[in-house]
Amino acid sequence: MALAGCGLGNGPGSWMVDPGRYEVYHCNDLVTRWKQLTDREKELRALMDKASQSGAGAVIGTVAYRTDYESVLTEEKLVQREAAGKNCELTKTFQSDQLIR
Repeated sequence: MALAGCGLGNGPGSWMVDPGRYEVYHCNDLVTRWKQLTDREKELRALMDKASQSGAGAVIGTVAYRTDYESVLTEEKLVQREAAGKNCELTKTFQSDQLIR
């Protein structure tokens, strides 16, 4: 089953995520979901890094967190794709209200 996931275009976690899940989301919803996903990715990465500090911890960390991590990465790709299709900006770009003179 692990090898079957590698052949999918959205990554190994794509068999767990509905590719049409974000089609009905509006830009604000996509931005909110993007923030949730990036926060979860950081949390899982930190947990896997902490677990890998010991010999057996690396195996345990992979078993415990890798599936969730792959799922989050796949969802991030889907949110990015949907946001691009709707011309949504996932991260804020700040512009000054002052003109350069």
